[in-house]
Amino acid sequence: MLRSMYSGISGLRGFQTKLDVIGNNIANVNTVGFKKGRAMFQDILSQNIAGATAPTDDGKGGSNPMQVGLGTQIGSIDTVFTAGSPMTTNVITDLAIEGEAFFMVTPDGGETYYYTRAGNFTRDALGYLVNPQGLKLVDVNGEPIQISRNDGIVSYSIGKDGVITTVDEAGELDSSIQIGLMTFDNPGGLKKIGNSLYEYTVNAGAYGEDPTTPIDAATAKVNIISGQLEMSNVDLSEEFTEMIVAQRGFQANSRIITTSDTVLEELVNLKR
Repeated sequence: MLRSMYSGISGLRGFQTKLDVIGNNIANVNTVGFKKGRAMFQDILSQNIAGATAPTDDGKGGSNPMQVGLGTQIGSIDTVFTAGSPMTTNVITDLAIEGEAFFMVTPDGGETYYYTRAGNFTRDALGYLVNPQGLKLVDVNGEPIQISRNDGIVSYSIGKDGVITTVDEAGELDSSIQIGLMTFDNPGGLKKIGNSLYEYTVNAGAYGEDPTTPIDAATAKVNIISGQLEMSNVDLSEEFTEMIVAQRGFQANSRIITTSDTVLEELVNLKR
């Protein structure tokens, strides 16, 4: 069989995966804290037709190797952590991070931690700050943050440093709660688990090499903005352009297969 046919098949597979990534990006264009993906291609090992030769003493020059490529494959599917557009909501518990850091949330009181850029938190019936799935936002001590009227708190505010200042019925201020964050040397190493959450992997490189110990905003060198949300970083014009490229690439590779089939048909008909 012709090598070109298998090369075309590999191209179809690659561009189908690229279309899958683009489709997911477009579907999440309005998802809070979503980070877009991108599919990167790389070539497959080439078949050697002839090796390279060195120049000789009699004046003959060297020759380059001759190789035929065997197609393409997906080299990586990266998560792009550029900043999304801020959206002002004026809701105190809506939080956005200016800089490269993540909120830490826990489903079990601090035994397990997940990371997110989606800051659409609310207070539940017990006063805990939770995300839409009920995971609790933690402070710099790794404890769930609770702001409850049952404790006498009548109002509160959140500063850029992540400090939550509460006011009780007597007018006393308390600034003992500070939002916990985490930074990573390689955020692309985090694993998406859905619901705008990320899970730590060994290639993420957490601050201090400990992904379970939150840090404050000053250490993370970021600001926390109350009353804003970071929206998706998907650019529709860019995604539609990439969709056109992927569509034409898929179409061209399908043409490789049909052309190879025509050549094979001609070979079969040589006997006639």
